Amino acid sequence: MGVGAGSSRVALYAAIRRDARAGMSNRALQRKHRVGYRTVTAALNSAWPEPRKAPPKRGSRLDPYRAIIDGWLRGDLDAPRKQRHTAKRIFDRLLDEHHAIEVSYWMVREYVAIRRREFRIEAGREPPNTFIPQEHLPGREAEVDFGEVAIRLRGELVTCTLFSLRLSYSGKAVHRISASAGQEAFFEGHAHAFRILGGVPTGKIRYDNLKAAVASVIGFARQRVEADRWTAFRSHYGIEAFYCQPGIQGAHEKGGVEGQIGWFRRNHLVPIPEVDSLDELNAMVDVWDEADDDRRIGSRARTVGEHFATEQPLLAPLPTEPFETGRWFTPRVDRYAQVMVRMNKYSVPARMVGRQARVLLNASDLIVFDGKTEIARHERLMTKGSTRVDLDHYLEVLLRKPGALPGATALEQARSSGRFTPVHDAWWAAACKAHGDANGTRALIEVLMLHRHLPHEHVVAGLATALRAGALTADAVALEARKHDDTGNGTADDTTADHPTTLTGDDGAHGEGETPAVRSLADRRLRARIPADTRPLPSVDKYDQLLPSRRDIPNEGAAP
Repeated sequence: MGVGAGSSRVALYAAIRRDARAGMSNRALQRKHRVGYRTVTAALNSAWPEPRKAPPKRGSRLDPYRAIIDGWLRGDLDAPRKQRHTAKRIFDRLLDEHHAIEVSYWMVREYVAIRRREFRIEAGREPPNTFIPQEHLPGREAEVDFGEVAIRLRGELVTCTLFSLRLSYSGKAVHRISASAGQEAFFEGHAHAFRILGGVPTGKIRYDNLKAAVASVIGFARQRVEADRWTAFRSHYGIEAFYCQPGIQGAHEKGGVEGQIGWFRRNHLVPIPEVDSLDELNAMVDVWDEADDDRRIGSRARTVGEHFATEQPLLAPLPTEPFETGRWFTPRVDRYAQVMVRMNKYSVPARMVGRQARVLLNASDLIVFDGKTEIARHERLMTKGSTRVDLDHYLEVLLRKPGALPGATALEQARSSGRFTPVHDAWWAAACKAHGDANGTRALIEVLMLHRHLPHEHVVAGLATALRAGALTADAVALEARKHDDTGNGTADDTTADHPTTLTGDDGAHGEGETPAVRSLADRRLRARIPADTRPLPSVDKYDQLLPSRRDIPNEGAAP
């Protein structure tokens, strides 16, 4: 029985040799295995088939011009660096001097890229690409880099920055996503990584020439002029920095973190995540980093987590004092109650107009202080020339200028973020219809001020209840919102809907098992669990000193 067509040529030769040893003739072998005389002869001569001959290389339209191009490239070896042939110049010369109209620019470009490097290697000008395996000691080295990632933030596609710090021995990596690749994100990523790892590598950490760390590169050496804050940060954590060569060559010197960023992006950020904030996304990143401890890198026998368990005790301990990773600014508040930081504007309370504020810019947010008191907090803007305003910062001004509210930028941003809901709009429209535009808008502004003291959802629930009851005053909304604040489960909304008179002065009578429509102040105090009054009772002993002494009163029974 012959060998099937799907079998290998080695199996065919083995079958022919086996049948030949059994005494079959050459012709019989040809008929049985359906092969020719040459195949039977080759199988009997050798058990291993000879390799197939490579097909002749197909010619190229560039072949007649290869010698010409090679001559130009060899001449460039001794030419000044800025006066050597580019692929475009070679292509133009072929057209002008040799009329090579059948040759395309891409053919020339591909050929020049290969041959130029071969000539430089032959002349000893450039070493061949050879990579030397490296051995990394545990707890000694790490690599740091940034990479770009795309996410959907509240439904909008935005580009953020992924920070990665990877230990060279174990491959344990810590990631952090921020709004930018500025120095704040650089420092915050380090601080977060060291906190997760529980220590700092005792040897070198490899970096490329990030602007957050390097102010300028000195020639072709590895010397760098570092940024002052980066020098202080390194000193605080005891970091020994190693700067890679500029360009593509430097990427090979920290190939571990380069590959890690690509792996993380492909495995955790595909499909594109949809989140409401960067804090939510970073919480997901922390979970992913912890789960990645169970994976194996390449052909390693142990997991990342097992290698890290060996490496973690060898890290240097963290400093006891924290380092302020954010950056401070002292801008002046303009007449729109806004401060400008890094080409973007953020709102502050209107009372700060004309004054100087203290601003702490972090990787993903911005905090504004008046002295030591925090007065505003914003999510950091990702594009230059943008503005972020908070409607709450303008309420006192809008009480005096209610006509400015309908077209206010802060109102539109509040609608977009969901803070100003359709319930607000419906109650506002009803209040304006009942009290007029100015007074109705002022009533709405007073309602918006309730958000400073009550949860947002409780105020919205109070608005909905008041709207159903036709109670279009801020006091009515405040009463219903506080009922929701007391119950905490939304039952007051249903109770008020059944008893709308509670908003207009009900006497509080209710049936057995029903919730009182209006609670007393004492009841509210009991629910608030105010601690017992331990102050001493009042005394009038000090006033007794003002009374005349008995010795000063004449004796009525005494003789004159």
